[in-house]
Amino acid sequence: MKKLLPALIMLFLTGCNVRTLNPVSETGADQAFLIKLSFGIMMFVVAVVCVLFIIFTVKYRENDLNRKDIPKHEEGSRVLEILWTTIPFVLLAILAVPTVMYTFQASNTEAGSEDTLHVDVIAEQWNWTFAYENGKETHKELVLPVDREIVLHLKSTDVIHSFWVPRLIGKRDTIPGEENELKVTPDQTGTYQGKCAEFCGLGHTDMRFDTEVIPAEEFEEWLSEEK
Repeated sequence: MKKLLPALIMLFLTGCNVRTLNPVSETGADQAFLIKLSFGIMMFVVAVVCVLFIIFTVKYRENDLNRKDIPKHEEGSRVLEILWTTIPFVLLAILAVPTVMYTFQASNTEAGSEDTLHVDVIAEQWNWTFAYENGKETHKELVLPVDREIVLHLKSTDVIHSFWVPRLIGKRDTIPGEENELKVTPDQTGTYQGKCAEFCGLGHTDMRFDTEVIPAEEFEEWLSEEK
């Protein structure tokens, strides 16, 4: 058992990915908050259930004194019934209010100003193409300026893919014949891994790309360079 426990812990940790909890944009921070909030509510419920389970197990365990006792019949308690009906409703409301608010905010993909950068994101088996307004294109490398609003226009040339940069923004499908949009404003420079979050065939693992967020001046120089 001593040898099995470390192996089980390592197996559990291999599935962990906390990049979504270290966001580099306001949208990512909102989504990380919802994850932490829902996890906190879940752990609160688990803790209460575990504590009550231990209390009742110890308090009402069978022993020599009560082995022949017949428990008193209870018709019910209105107070308890109100509590276990009200508490779940309150917990759901605590989670629902910010979820609805942030969902509506994320759904607003209209450009906020004339300075908004528009980038076409074209997904195909097994590649990502990023096309900028001046005609420049890159493959598997998305370059963005920091502290500037960006609207991504998501398209697909074949099957359904899913655009996702865990530290920057949540997932959004790219659907053949349709265009979806995402709006994001990166607030930290750096290179962040992106991927396709929808199984799209045998080459799905190749649907990865780098998102490089750079200072505005450097971005303008990069954008004006030849392809």
